[in-house]
Amino acid sequence: MSYPPAPRRNAVANAIYGLLNPIPFGFFVAALIFDVLYAKSGTILWAKSAAWLVSIGLVFAIIPRLVNLTQVWITSRRISTGADHVDFWLNFVAIIAAIFNAFVHSRDAYAIIPGGVWLSALTVALIAIGHIIIAVRYSTDREWIHG
Repeated sequence: MSYPPAPRRNAVANAIYGLLNPIPFGFFVAALIFDVLYAKSGTILWAKSAAWLVSIGLVFAIIPRLVNLTQVWITSRRISTGADHVDFWLNFVAIIAAIFNAFVHSRDAYAIIPGGVWLSALTVALIAIGHIIIAVRYSTDREWIHG
């Protein structure tokens, strides 16, 4: 008796996603740190650096989100879980918040605070929650398979 092969995702898409997905999170965390430093010190360097970090993070967020979009909603619908969907939507809302954050950072330096800090914190929190959900799903799947 033979069983049909289990559906799986494209290895190249998984590699691209795994390689590029952590990069925007690092830029957004750095932007949050620079926003907090600017709020505490008032040195304009931190505000301008945070604006650049948010913008670069948005540029690097495009490709992993497109890969995730195709994997979760188009090509691998049968094997995507609820955690994949929640992670997708959390990252989508985080990118929307980062776009608003980029607009806030385009203002004059003193107009950035407190909106820039709150939007940076929201972006980082949403992406972190998405990573935690995926990590918990992956660890429980592994325990179920081996346990």
